[in-house]
Amino acid sequence: MASIRLKRAYEAAAPDDGRRVLVDRLWPRGVTKERAALAEWAKDAAPSTELRKWFDHDSAKWDEFQHRYRRELEARPAATAELTDRVRRGEPLTLVYSCRDESRNHALVLAAFLRECAAQQTDGAQSPAAKGAGQRSARRG
Repeated sequence: MASIRLKRAYEAAAPDDGRRVLVDRLWPRGVTKERAALAEWAKDAAPSTELRKWFDHDSAKWDEFQHRYRRELEARPAATAELTDRVRRGEPLTLVYSCRDESRNHALVLAAFLRECAAQQTDGAQSPAAKGAGQRSARRG
C-alpha cells in the first residue's frame, strides 16, 4: 500500500511527492497554480462548508469534527473512490491542504480514512464509504 503524505499548500513541491492533490474546498490564498504543482483538486473530498465553519479550528471540537467529517466521507463514496484506488494500488500520494494546524486538520482525517478504505478493499471487506452507502440504501427501502 502506498504512503500518503500530507503537505501544506505553502510548502514547495518535491519530486518524491507523487500525485499532489489539493483537498481543500477553497483555493489557498496567495498560491499560484504553478507553485501548487497539483495533479488534481478534490473539492468534494474536503469537509462541507457548514462543517468547516462549525469547526473553525477549535481544538475543543476536534474529536467531534473527526466523527462528523468521517460521516460526510462515508456519505460521499464517489468523492474518495479514485484516491482510495490509488492508495490501494501503491501509488505515492500527497494530500495538500492550507490549514495552519498540522496536528488537527481534515487532511489527517482524510488520510486515515483512505488508508482504512484501501486496506478493507484489499482484504475484501466492505470499506467505510461502501458501508455508509449501504446504510443509506437500507433506510430508503
